Amino acid sequence: MKVTAKNIFALFFAMALLGLTSACSTMEGVGKDVQKAGEWIEKKAE
Repeated sequence: MKVTAKNIFALFFAMALLGLTSACSTMEGVGKDVQKAGEWIEKKAE
């Protein structure tokens, strides 16, 4: 099999897509934590 720039790009794209999809649940959890922290700051500011 001949290695071309197109094949390398396709492999890189597939790996990046896999990484992003596996990180979705983690990022969602971080977003919820940040939101809760923001709500706590708003309550303290009142």
